[in-house]
Amino acid sequence: MTMNAAAGTEAGGSVRGAAAGGAGAPVVLDSLSRSFGAVRALDGLSLDIAPGELVALLGPSGCGKTTALRIVAGFEFADSGSVIVDGTDVAPVPAAKRDMGMVFQSYSLFPNMSALDNVAFGLRMRKIAPGERAKRATALLDMVGLAPQARQYPHQLSGGQQQRVALARALAIEPRVLLLDEPLSALDAKVRLQLREQIRTLQQRLGTTTLFVTHDQEEALSMADRVGVMKDGRLEQIATPSELYSRPATAFVAEFVGTMSRIPGNYSGGDEVTALGRNVPVHGEHASVSPGEVDVLVRPEGLTVEAVTGGNGIVTDRTFLGSLTRLSVLLSGDIAVKVDKTSTAATDLVPGTSVQVSIPGTEPVLIAERA
Repeated sequence: MTMNAAAGTEAGGSVRGAAAGGAGAPVVLDSLSRSFGAVRALDGLSLDIAPGELVALLGPSGCGKTTALRIVAGFEFADSGSVIVDGTDVAPVPAAKRDMGMVFQSYSLFPNMSALDNVAFGLRMRKIAPGERAKRATALLDMVGLAPQARQYPHQLSGGQQQRVALARALAIEPRVLLLDEPLSALDAKVRLQLREQIRTLQQRLGTTTLFVTHDQEEALSMADRVGVMKDGRLEQIATPSELYSRPATAFVAEFVGTMSRIPGNYSGGDEVTALGRNVPVHGEHASVSPGEVDVLVRPEGLTVEAVTGGNGIVTDRTFLGSLTRLSVLLSGDIAVKVDKTSTAATDLVPGTSVQVSIPGTEPVLIAERA
């Protein structure tokens, strides 16, 4: 997307007072489908976003998340389905008139404008008086911590500073919907952490409905009210970060979000599965799983491990994670699993140690057809 198109989006719509709070609009994606030749990018995607909510779309490359965002912005058009903003179908509304701000991965700043002029550009297009737009742009630069850099040009700013200018520019028009297209992926880890905290703080303060696209699970889980995991143009699951992590609905979600080990089990139907010699409760979509041999999916913290002579596994590696140490254990049958243990209790669990790995049986697990 060119800088002109980006700026057009930020320049469109009417000026409103976000200072009143709760300015975000409800957004509904209703059965969106989009194909590019033989490739089906979206396959009946439906999603409701509440006013002021931050929803992250998370998934691998090619899952359709960016296509969905571009359709909401008006840069792409759906083959079928609709985007409803505050009760109105925006399909016939040009991108520049949708009252949305958009922040791109590539910043998309005007190189011949200062940071202040970049932020004020959308306000100038709306014919806001020079004094008022300078005041508002200055306030936004101060809000993102860049007031001293107001007169500097993009090439004089770091990547993180440029992205903060882009965020301030998107917010300057006080949009009812903010769209973020992997805005942090080009930045180093420390700057990403700082910016995601800043984006979340500003979004909550302004009450702007926000759709955030990312392939980084840590970003999605730390920033969003709800996270939608996409696969092949569809939502596999949408839930709060804690629910998505602790109660993944499908094997794809379980293995895409966080670390997950597969352990052989036997399923006879119902709500329990036998694994590592113990019956444990089952959650998630298991009605379609056939009785018999299955894979049991367990998080590292969902397993226990103790040093035992003649145990069911051998420690092969260990990774210090601060208060926790993550152990790699090879179970009989060449089954590799990850187990977390407090670092103080894991001191003697060095590679080569014989251990007994167990599932406590108190927390439900997810099962899937044998891989």
